[in-house]
Amino acid sequence: MRYVGAIDQGTTSTRFVVVDETGAVVAMARREHRQIFPRPGWVEHDAAEIWAHTVAVIEEALAAARLAPRDLAAVGITNQRETVVAWSRETGDPFGNAIVWQDTRTAERVRILAAAHGERIREISGLPVATYFSGPKIRHLLDEHDELADLPGLAFGTIDAWLAWKLTGRFVTDVTNASRTLLMNLETLAWDPEVAAILQVPLHRLPEIVPSVGVVAECGPPLEGVPLAGILGDQQAALFGQAGFEAGAAKNTYGTGCFLLLNTGERIVPSDHGLLTTVAYQVAGEPARYALEGSVAIAGAAVQWLRDNLGLIDDAPEIEALARAVDDNGGVYFVPAFSGLFAPWWRDDARGVIVGLTRYANRHHLARAVLEATAYQTRDVLEAMVEDAGFRLEELRVDGGMVRNDLLMAFQADVLDLPVVVPEVTETTVLGAAHAAGLAVGVWEGFDDLRARWRPARRYEPRMDPARRAALLRDWHRAVERAMGWA
Repeated sequence: MRYVGAIDQGTTSTRFVVVDETGAVVAMARREHRQIFPRPGWVEHDAAEIWAHTVAVIEEALAAARLAPRDLAAVGITNQRETVVAWSRETGDPFGNAIVWQDTRTAERVRILAAAHGERIREISGLPVATYFSGPKIRHLLDEHDELADLPGLAFGTIDAWLAWKLTGRFVTDVTNASRTLLMNLETLAWDPEVAAILQVPLHRLPEIVPSVGVVAECGPPLEGVPLAGILGDQQAALFGQAGFEAGAAKNTYGTGCFLLLNTGERIVPSDHGLLTTVAYQVAGEPARYALEGSVAIAGAAVQWLRDNLGLIDDAPEIEALARAVDDNGGVYFVPAFSGLFAPWWRDDARGVIVGLTRYANRHHLARAVLEATAYQTRDVLEAMVEDAGFRLEELRVDGGMVRNDLLMAFQADVLDLPVVVPEVTETTVLGAAHAAGLAVGVWEGFDDLRARWRPARRYEPRMDPARRAALLRDWHRAVERAMGWA
């Protein structure tokens, strides 16, 4: 039996998973890291803590599987994408905290950039100028910290680059993560000098861009001698894990945020409806495959907010029972624009609102409104995707922690008027990273081998009356309008 390891460094936790050659998960270890909020709109992580947790979960999962590093044929990385780490390649220490993708501290800089250069930057990178992406975060660090100029071996990278460097000593990022910075040219798959000049980001401080599937280097401790052979941003990894290798394949991942990707093959499809044009993946020696993506900032994070900030639940899964206690939302709508609204609106001046409250409304209605918000946001993204791609999907494959919520998945099918399909393995993000690494070293022979391992577990068919669907969506959009322009 051959085994592959995968590091899944997410927004709230770090995991290490061991997968065998049948695709079965043999062992998994997970540790949460701190969410640091220095000011309103600021979100940070401790990169040193993330590395320490990475080492710990690798050791824990290998011990649980009764395996040594030498038993792994390869390891892959999947990661939160736009989060930026600055560190010294001489000392190995990070500079301050990482700035997380949800962070909005660059809002004023982004407004100026968008007004002056937004169209050109989008033409080159496929992305709108927004606080979401890495480039403005790098410029902010350089402007706010004069001492960075004197930091020996200064490096800027997304989390994959930080982990790859810590594991192998090689300073690299893959095409999927690079495509989330605003700084990569989608056609050349290289850092773009024109955009770098506009953002005033020094290219020599950025990592080398490599394919998603291919051997990077051998790891040192705690994975001594194991080839690092796959790197994918988390949402692209989920598409890979859902066997979305053909043009027209789509998936939606329900995690901290919510991310819908549509594979467009070798064709770069610009968006006229607020979506992102991004890289889906690249196999070494082959052309890149591209995707349209709709990014929703707050999905599962809204459930965490109910738990941690309001104390309405003690554990995230409790929200389903709380919401099932009522038949509908009682006229209550929740727009979770905690960090603005992402696709298809791209409004960093939006803030979270709860509307439609009456004396009738209670905690059950609020719980239901929180779940429904994720489904409504997905519907908005899918409608934009249909407009850009020019065709309607036959089904939507879904994954992530929230797909265990039957109420949400059934409501999602109703709101989309489209079948929603949950696979047997719902942790497709980490599975995609494992598949990429195993594919690079021959554990799996090719895409057909991986495609044959994908199997559906549950299928939700739409049952909602069209008039009822239309009324709900109308009121949802009224609520979205009220969230805009607050900040």
